Amino acid sequence: MRENEFNFIRGLVYEHSRINLGPDKRELVSARLGKRLRATKLTSVSEYLDFLKTRNDGEELGHLIDAISTNHTFFFREIAHFDFLTKSVLPEMKARARQENWTQFNVWSAACSSGEEPYSIAMTLDETLGDTWPWQIEATDISYRILAKATAGIYREETVKKLDPPRVRRHFQRGHGPQEGNYRVKSTLQSRITFQQLNLLEGRPPFDHLFQLIFCRNVMIYFDRATQEELVNKLTQQIVPGGYLFVGHSESLTGIRHPLQTVRPAIYQRPLNS
Repeated sequence: MRENEFNFIRGLVYEHSRINLGPDKRELVSARLGKRLRATKLTSVSEYLDFLKTRNDGEELGHLIDAISTNHTFFFREIAHFDFLTKSVLPEMKARARQENWTQFNVWSAACSSGEEPYSIAMTLDETLGDTWPWQIEATDISYRILAKATAGIYREETVKKLDPPRVRRHFQRGHGPQEGNYRVKSTLQSRITFQQLNLLEGRPPFDHLFQLIFCRNVMIYFDRATQEELVNKLTQQIVPGGYLFVGHSESLTGIRHPLQTVRPAIYQRPLNS
């Protein structure tokens, strides 16, 4: 891939997703473009760029961003977050719910990828709260393709089998026949999650309520500092005073302006008086 071709893709991806592809990502982009060349039956990067320029194809642009961004995740990734949710966040929020007349515990999985994160949250809430306090999860991602997988809630056996057997029996249905080797999330859990496509940096989030907890993990690593600051402050406005933001353990809010208080690494809280 020539430098001018890489710079064109860098600019296009940044404009539409704010993903910041540094010079060190040139080889990665070149490798990921191979998928799109095969899908569009084009034979060179220059042909593909002409295709993007002449077609102004929003769907293909979505496929390009999807191919470049990494969607690696697994159930209960960064387990310390789920321990903190169970032991600290939920008891605190249940106590406040009575004082502040909260009718529901609301969680937003802001970059949900293929669904392992929101389903892990749902399992935690189901096992901890049950029916003692209503709860609901909003799950969003920029990629339509990955959202389709998340919404289906079907995972390979080798992925699900890493969970404790009682948890698997409680929350998954084992596939048979054509679905042998697959596990589907049970409808009782799926019904608590609403999946929708969303670019976190475009417009106002389409929710009519605030959240006690937002997970936005391992997405800011793709953004420059200015974009990180914009996103964190945007998310803060969606959190109830005293609510929490969880980011990835490889991410930090150091060096950007925001009103949140650090609780522990990768966990931040909106001040009660803000």
